[in-house]
Amino acid sequence: MKKDLVEGVDYYLSESGFRIFTEKYLLDRGYCCKSGCKHCPYGFDKNTGLIKKQLKK
Repeated sequence: MKKDLVEGVDYYLSESGFRIFTEKYLLDRGYCCKSGCKHCPYGFDKNTGLIKKQLKK
């Protein structure tokens, strides 16, 4: 069953109307999609294609 997204918790809307996912949502999702998300907690660099930081466990 899919969880409903909550505006202001899981995402917010940009001035252009795009949905910007929060770091919390991206961490809860559990993996990096390698799309260069603005709040990527995994440290993905779109220019190099590499994940720069390791998550603390």
